[in-house]
Amino acid sequence: MFLECRDLGYRYPQSPEFVFQDISLQLDTPGFHALFGPSGVGKTSFAKLLTGDINGYTGEILKKENAIFLYTYNQERLPGWSSIGRHLDKITPPGMADLCQELVEIFGMEPFMNQKFSQLSLGQQNRINLIRYLLQDFDLLVMDESLANVDERSKENIIFKIKERFPDKYFLYISHNLMEVSKFSNAILVLLKAGKQPQTSLIKGLNIHRNDVINSHELDTVLLGIMNAC
Repeated sequence: MFLECRDLGYRYPQSPEFVFQDISLQLDTPGFHALFGPSGVGKTSFAKLLTGDINGYTGEILKKENAIFLYTYNQERLPGWSSIGRHLDKITPPGMADLCQELVEIFGMEPFMNQKFSQLSLGQQNRINLIRYLLQDFDLLVMDESLANVDERSKENIIFKIKERFPDKYFLYISHNLMEVSKFSNAILVLLKAGKQPQTSLIKGLNIHRNDVINSHELDTVLLGIMNAC
């Protein structure tokens, strides 16, 4: 088993109320998965528990031995002391220069390599930030609204490229876009507000790849399943 959560619960420090409780989950298929739910249900807290960025939970989180979990989020900042091209050169691991260039081209960022991070639009900043995480050693990457402010065509192309280039990696995509998670994700964990039972539902997404034809009936079934779960 790559990842298993058993009766996972979390509450903010000094708070008597649980944000979520009794969440159980198994994940053993690589690919693009999603975490979906209304604002305030603890999606980011849940993701940070998985990656070890926060602690203090009840229950158990079991991971494959030595698996590396990383977390990246919308509008994460990069240093402003150099151009983004120089920054990528500095952080790219040995032997990964070709992959870096490939991602820069696919993500549409080649014309901006001489600009500083602060000169980029929000969508461009998110794309550069995602590139630097994809160049790191990881087994699971949490993408917390990491493609926010990116136009739909570019976003779709980026997700397809991630699937093609990293078929053996795990991705957990957090988004408020119902259509996105329905089309691109394999397993969709729907997280509900505290007090609802059960507090989670697991929905099977379409998990489309480049050149796949979307079956409108199947898409409607996924959308309806998520909306009913919420």
